[in-house]
Amino acid sequence: MRKVVIPRAGGYDRLTLQTQPDPTPAPEEVVVTSEAIGVNYADCVIRMGLYASAKEYVGWPITPGFEFAGTVSAVGSAVTDLAVGTRVFGVTRFGGYSTHVAVPRHQVFPLPARFDMAQAAGFPTVFLTAYYALFELAHPRPGSTLLVHSAAGGVGGALLQLGRIAGCRTVGVVGSSHKVETARALGAEVVIDKSREDLWGAAEKAAPKGYDVVLDANGVSTLRDSYRHLARPGKLVIYGFHSMLPREGGRPNWVKLAADFLRTPRFDPLSLTNANASVLAFNLSYLFESRGVLEEAMGRLLAWVDEGRITPPPVTRFPLERVAEAHRALESGSTVGKLVLVP
Repeated sequence: MRKVVIPRAGGYDRLTLQTQPDPTPAPEEVVVTSEAIGVNYADCVIRMGLYASAKEYVGWPITPGFEFAGTVSAVGSAVTDLAVGTRVFGVTRFGGYSTHVAVPRHQVFPLPARFDMAQAAGFPTVFLTAYYALFELAHPRPGSTLLVHSAAGGVGGALLQLGRIAGCRTVGVVGSSHKVETARALGAEVVIDKSREDLWGAAEKAAPKGYDVVLDANGVSTLRDSYRHLARPGKLVIYGFHSMLPREGGRPNWVKLAADFLRTPRFDPLSLTNANASVLAFNLSYLFESRGVLEEAMGRLLAWVDEGRITPPPVTRFPLERVAEAHRALESGSTVGKLVLVP
């Protein structure tokens, strides 16, 4: 098999393509020959050496990647309900940037009839993230108003669609004018283009009484104001810190990172109680062992796919050997939807 290996933290030059023996499945595993591999911003953070669970579970060297789609090429001795040749997609805690992936059976799902391989490979990480943020943590009521940052990206677009399913009013924030129509098509009732208008002035106009839920992966650049614009009661859900990391060059600016860390707001429990507000956060990579959560979430998501209530995000494809270009594009903040590697 061919796989991307990162020997140690660094820039795009650390993404090396290696040839290694194909994996052999353990009794409860399946091996999938990948036809498409999802790329996520977390993969860039892993490459920079800043992703905590990557250090905890793997260390160096590491192969990034959380999602894939392809054909089952081998099954373990305990797997009796999945045949070789079945078209599937799934999730893996690291190791996804490879032509062959061995994963536990419960992390693989039948390919939806409405998706091609690239669409399926770009589906699970962003939609599971959005699902957990919205339905496991925020629990918005029908009619709630949501503010979704990075609304034309993978998770942001998924949040807009799931917010519509939940009966919520969604306000999406985008960073460039070419992303406005994408966010609107995914369900945003109001789209704030912060490249052309004041973000928080527009946010107050769209929801004068504040937001029932704010979903924020930006980090220090917006967290404080996201909290300030909550309704009472309101919930701020945090799932990333993108603004603390570089937009170009592929390497963290350690001085900026330290300064941003010091500027990141700390939420005092007494103040939270008095404000009737909640701050919630999570990291999807720690949840793959929670089989019940994974199966319930994917079951509901795939049912909505079959009903036509969820559409896959727009996909931009890169050959596997151009993985560095994919990382560079994703870090630039100019992309829409998902990026997918094609072996």
